[in-house]
Order: sequence, then structure tokens, then C-alpha cells
Amino acid sequence: MSLDVSRKDAQPATPPSAGQNGNGNGVAVLQNMATTQHRLRLHPNTEHKPESYDGLQLDFNPLLFSSLERYLPPPMLSLSRDSKLHYMRDIILRYSPEGERNRVQRHREYRQRIISHYQPLHRELYTMHASNFFVPSFLKAINENKEETFRSIMAEPSPGVFTFEMFQPRFCELLLSEVENFEKWVHETKFRIMRPNTMNKFGAVLDDFGLETMLDKLMEDFIRPIAKVFFQDVGGSTLDSHHGFVVEYGIDRDVELGFHVDDSEVTLNVCLGKQFSGGELFFRGVRCDKHVNTDTQSDEVLDYSHVPGRAVLHRGRHRHGARATTSGHRVNLLLWCRSSVFRELRKYQKDFSTWCGECQREKKVRQRASIAATKLELLKRDGKPAT
Repeated sequence: MSLDVSRKDAQPATPPSAGQNGNGNGVAVLQNMATTQHRLRLHPNTEHKPESYDGLQLDFNPLLFSSLERYLPPPMLSLSRDSKLHYMRDIILRYSPEGERNRVQRHREYRQRIISHYQPLHRELYTMHASNFFVPSFLKAINENKEETFRSIMAEPSPGVFTFEMFQPRFCELLLSEVENFEKWVHETKFRIMRPNTMNKFGAVLDDFGLETMLDKLMEDFIRPIAKVFFQDVGGSTLDSHHGFVVEYGIDRDVELGFHVDDSEVTLNVCLGKQFSGGELFFRGVRCDKHVNTDTQSDEVLDYSHVPGRAVLHRGRHRHGARATTSGHRVNLLLWCRSSVFRELRKYQKDFSTWCGECQREKKVRQRASIAATKLELLKRDGKPAT
């Protein structure tokens, strides 16, 4: 099940143009926790093997509890699974308002109405069959699980944007056919569905008609290993929920997509087909909330042309958009991968220079100013003129 506690839509950003101007013991103190003195660790205990919470009747994704368990204080790790579950559930509920929980419950009921009436066309899609879904080179890299192997199948046309062959043509064909079948059912039954986000008026949320479990496996077993290597700075190793959907572009569909950032830590974007021209992705640098509308630097400019079956993987905060699809019909699979742990820890941070391009530039300016001031002070002490 994909967690949808704080689902937001893509966040628009104003398009800039290139060339324009805790404490020391490694824990984050949780607020409003009068019932306990325990505090979560700031960094995960990578040596701890968390419990499996699959098969339990839970309000949230089992992966969320497994990820959060690595952040529990040491005295709690030896407790029973039920005790840890109770403690972690209490934390999550404290940070999930009642109104939001009610919304999640209504969405769960909405999904159940769809699944109980919609008849899948290709049931083989609803369970992960890696050898049938992925190209051999991608599977080999995943199985070896090494940075050098990942890089051997990837191109990195701009820092933090990775492209690689991923899906077999047959998988793309089946998924396109399944989406068309679902849309036909929606039209015939006049069922009112939720679109992927406020920026896309066409497309469908795959999780809503039964593909949630398969997409969970896609994230957990195939995206998270890569994200752990390349996107550790934005919670790549603790991805625990997703929002999976398809978007459709064409003359009679959405034509283009405005400049924005995703509501994700890591985004997977795969073109499924069909025949089309135009629709290029354009990237303009990674930004935190504070700097989302700042200028683009020349080395941050990337335009990318979609190829069916080929994936693009990038940080959700990497600003991007899609140019107009000038002919034909283009359909893309999007998987927004999220880390609840990273989002919680981000509340305590002010410096995002490990991943925000503008924070990095500001930090370098401060460092240069500090070095210049120190040099000037030393020259004054030696009685030498400043140059």
C-alpha cells in the first residue's frame, strides 16, 4: 500500500533563465511528546535489521514502520514488535492531523470501490515479474548492486539526472493497454476518477485501480537500491511510500507541463510510447523551498528527449517541465518515491547545501568571504598592504 498521509501535487516554480543573475549526540528531539522521554536518532542505525510489518492490519504502509525502526533509540530496539509498532504508530499519528486521516480513509474507500468493480485486462501486470518487465542489462545491474555496475548502464547528461534502458517493449505495450482499458471502463460507467495531480488533466493514478502492490515492489527492490547510491542526501535509502501514475500528452490531451518541482524525494519517469514528436523534458537545477524560484546557472541547463522504455531518474526537487507535444500521443509512467523519515528530519535542518544548488553557491560565497577576511587580517598584522 502506498502511503498517502500528506499527498501534495507538483509544486509550480517560476521559470528562471540561464545566465541570469540538533544536538551533538545525533538525535532529533520530537516535539509534543510528553508521554515519553525517548528521542529518535538523527541518523539511521544501518547495522540494525528492522522487523517486517507485512501482513498486519495497519493504517500506514508497512515499509514506513520498517524504515522508521532504524531511527528508534537504542533501548527500544530490543522491545517486542508490538511495542515498537505502538510507539511508531503514536509518532505518526501525532504528525498526521485528524482531518488528514479522514481524507486518507475516504481515499481508501474510493480505491476499494474501483477495485471491486473494475476488471483488469492484463493480470500479469499486477504482480512483479522482473524477468518479464525489465531489460537484462537493468536486471543485471540491480542484482550486482554496485555503483560501478549502475553507472555502466547509465548516462548522466547533467549532475543528478540519470537515464537508462529499463522496461521491455512488451511491458510498455501491456501497461498502455491496461490504462486504455481502465479509461474505457471509466467512460462507460461514468465513474468520476481523481487525476494524478492538479497540473495534469489527463492520465490515471495506477495505485487506484490495483497496481499499488506491484509499484511498491518496483520502488523497494529496484529504485531504492539505486537511490541509496545516488540520492542518499535526500533520503534515497529510506524511501518508504510512493505515488504512481501515468500522464498523457497530445493534441487532444495535456499538451505541455509547466515548470515545477515534484512532491517526491526521488522521481522515476519512463516513457511508455506511443508515436509522438516534441515533449522534451527540460531541467533547471535542484532547489530547496527557499530557493525554488532563483535563477538558473548555465551548467544546470538540460533538455532531454524521451525514448520509449528508457527511464529518467532524478531528485524530486530538481526543477523541470515538459515542452509541448507537437504531434502524436505520448504516455509516461511516473513514480514519485518518498521518504517519511527524510521529511521529518528536514524539519530540523536549515542548511541544504548537500543537494540544493543555490545553498551550495551561497555557502561557497561565505567561504570565500571568510578566507578573504582572514587573509586581509593576516596582512594587516604583518604590516603589508592589501592587494
